[in-house]
Amino acid sequence: MPQLPAPDYPADVRARLDADAKEVVARYPDSRSALLPLLHLVQSQEGHVTRTGVRFCAETLGLTTAEVTAVSTFYSMYRRKPSGDYQVGVCTNTLCAVMGGDAIFDELKQHLGVGNNETTEDGKVTLEHIECNAACDFAPVVMVNWEFFDDQTPESAKRLVDDLRVGRPVQPTRGAPLCTYKETARILAGFPDERSGAVEATGGAGPASLIGLKLAKGEATQHRVVHPRGEDKHDRPPHDPSPSEHLSSHDAPQQTSASDPAHPAGPETEEGE
Repeated sequence: MPQLPAPDYPADVRARLDADAKEVVARYPDSRSALLPLLHLVQSQEGHVTRTGVRFCAETLGLTTAEVTAVSTFYSMYRRKPSGDYQVGVCTNTLCAVMGGDAIFDELKQHLGVGNNETTEDGKVTLEHIECNAACDFAPVVMVNWEFFDDQTPESAKRLVDDLRVGRPVQPTRGAPLCTYKETARILAGFPDERSGAVEATGGAGPASLIGLKLAKGEATQHRVVHPRGEDKHDRPPHDPSPSEHLSSHDAPQQTSASDPAHPAGPETEEGE
């Protein structure tokens, strides 16, 4: 049977969302550009993007529900089913994985009794494995509602989710104080975080992540020069490399078959030919 049209929000909720949506749409020269923040707005209402939320976005922006659904299902930041107050994401990308991320994720699944992208029975925690969070300096990393919890272990991660479930306050390693997933969604929709001290709270990347930025700005950094293969680094005095000098033997000009008669190029022959 065809699915019935999605119901509308209750009148008071609809009136409040209409006012918020008007503010969001006014930020953009083309109303369609407001779709992503509007999806965060409706997610802040129910904790995930419902059919009613899709209908609201479509009616507000003059789109079809199919167009809104296509966008909401493309991005993993929009939830398609009810989720917990705290979205606990364990980075299982390469560096975090080898530093312990896989072990953390496996132990949390057993500890919470849930699988990937599943929610505890009390509705407090949704667990998922996530891709790189650009925090490799602090691997392994766990995120709760997109706030960082760095240098985690299976034991510290289990204490973290236990505290979340019983309502004990937890403090992210960096960034703003923790809030619920619905509150986070409203902030991502572009509305101000009015909690005391939240805007002032900050936390930058680690030094290894910032080296490229410093080089791009022309700031001096300590270089580690790797000399070309076959060259004795003790044969010449230490020096500061010039901007045009290769800093790695992999980038330095290498001998090719044309310039190395001892290793001519040519088709390989079968044994005996």
